[in-house]
Amino acid sequence: MPDLKFSVSAQALSPAKTEVKTRKFSFIIDEPKELGGTNEAANPVEYLLGSLAGCINVVGHLVAKEQNITLSNLKVEISGNLNPEKLFGKATEDRTGYKEISVKLYPETDASPEVLSKWIEEIEKRCPINDNITNSTPVKVSVGADTASTTTA
Repeated sequence: MPDLKFSVSAQALSPAKTEVKTRKFSFIIDEPKELGGTNEAANPVEYLLGSLAGCINVVGHLVAKEQNITLSNLKVEISGNLNPEKLFGKATEDRTGYKEISVKLYPETDASPEVLSKWIEEIEKRCPINDNITNSTPVKVSVGADTASTTTA
């Protein structure tokens, strides 16, 4: 199967609020009021956790079907702690992102703990978001050629 390409475009609605468009969908990313936003939507690091939960759900059900596991439902709880000091330009030894992400799965199934262990192992291997979080992915940031020019008086 050839590579699939996914993309988004985003437009700042304010310094802390962004509208993101992908395919025929759009969504808002915003910060809580204490971080300068209007608290109208999840913030970027919450969307990261949400995308991991969504990916685990899809892959978890796919793998369960392949492994003949009856999965009636799946609840995913994810949390992580990060230190915002570097984000705000302060010196810290902590990294900018999450220090650790904890994932708890609550599958409704009659599968044994041994079977669920193999199921989780396969989810961890096959979830693209998990892969992107746990492995270094090159990110290249540049200024686009169609950047609006600025004028001086």
